[in-house]
Amino acid sequence: MTSRKHSLLAASIAIFGLIISGAVAPAAAQATKGATGLPLPRFVSLKSKKVNLRVGPGKDYAVSWRFLKSGLPVEIVQEYDNWRRVRDADGAEGWVFHSLLSGERSAIAAPWMKGKGDQLFVNMHADSRESGAVVARLQPGVVVKIDECNGNWCHAEADGTEGWLNQGEIWGAYPGEAFTR
Repeated sequence: MTSRKHSLLAASIAIFGLIISGAVAPAAAQATKGATGLPLPRFVSLKSKKVNLRVGPGKDYAVSWRFLKSGLPVEIVQEYDNWRRVRDADGAEGWVFHSLLSGERSAIAAPWMKGKGDQLFVNMHADSRESGAVVARLQPGVVVKIDECNGNWCHAEADGTEGWLNQGEIWGAYPGEAFTR
């Protein structure tokens, strides 16, 4: 091996070592922030009853879908100027004007179980443990408001009933995500 090739190999190994050790963590952390400085991706909800989902970031782009219910959770996956590229629970993506979104959190009870049978439910518990009393049984697809998650459980409200949902049984909070409002 020539001296030049040996030097390139050594430099490559050193750079790889820095990446693995986390010495370049600030650059990696910035990659997960949008233009607003907020993390990407992140969950929000629809503020308005009628929200157009566009194929591009602007009013000149065609509408590919229209949401007709406020409070639905969506995931912001990209930012461009005042536009947010969002994804819904079914995986549909498109662009929404930022003022039509709210930082209020909501979730959908097990949307992946919708249509799989009439006997499937998501249990809402009185406290944040599996053995807690069941205060409600939610059908898959029910939208709930969430105000707190501890990484395993989320405190939610659906039709005036409050309780705790297993975080793995909802779409609207990431696994292990913890927050309070």
